[in-house]
Amino acid sequence: MHTGGEGELAAWEIVHNADDIRRWLSVVLELAEPADLTATAADLPALRKLRAAITHAAYGLAAGDPVRPADIAVINAAAAEPPLIPALSPDGALTFVAPTARAALSTLARDAIDLFSGPLANRIRVCAADNCGLLFVDASRPGRRRWCSMERCGNLAKVRKYRDS
Repeated sequence: MHTGGEGELAAWEIVHNADDIRRWLSVVLELAEPADLTATAADLPALRKLRAAITHAAYGLAAGDPVRPADIAVINAAAAEPPLIPALSPDGALTFVAPTARAALSTLARDAIDLFSGPLANRIRVCAADNCGLLFVDASRPGRRRWCSMERCGNLAKVRKYRDS
């Protein structure tokens, strides 16, 4: 759900209108064409509300805090909507039957519920880089991953440490 947000995250906002919703959800859902997904400007408040709830919940879990009741209510309400209906395309790829933004948000909310209530909930981390702060799920065997990306944040941190020594 890293698409921007309110406050200091507003500078990173990438979802401003229905076309942006279609583009972003098409990437998330791996749709070949953004036009395949139906979205309107009326979907924007629901997306932002769900994004805020999932973000608050994930940062809270990363800090060892329980998910706030208000965030639980938003996530559960979104998950209660009908989800995307998966289908098999003629070329064997995953597709969806008449995908809508609301159904995609329901599917994302259900994925969040699976993550937040499952065995990886205690493996949600915030990148340790001084200038990052992205969230990630540490699926490493020992559970000691520190950076969202070793190629970017991890490498830069190690170079800084080496230069400082």
